[in-house]
Amino acid sequence: MTSPAVPPTAAAPVSSPGKTLGIVGLVFAFLFPVLGLILSIVAKVQSRGAGVKNTPSTVGIVLSIIFIVGYILIIVVAFGSLFAGCAQYGPGIHHVNGITLTCS
Repeated sequence: MTSPAVPPTAAAPVSSPGKTLGIVGLVFAFLFPVLGLILSIVAKVQSRGAGVKNTPSTVGIVLSIIFIVGYILIIVVAFGSLFAGCAQYGPGIHHVNGITLTCS
């Protein structure tokens, strides 16, 4: 009599280091781009150390950089128009289109 064959045990799922952190970095890229950039870079380094590809961290890095540059441009344009208004009206307090502009 032969003994029944033992079915092979299921292998443990392969862990992908940095994958979860890459997804968190991707989400934070939209909310807080600087934090999203840091988390995505950490996830990328973890994945690279394990030799695993981590697409969410790559996308998080790219989007974080795009949003950071976009926010910087918005700030520059906003302050540029503020300074242009002060150059146009001169020093003092000015009311323009319902906005109070204080120039020194």
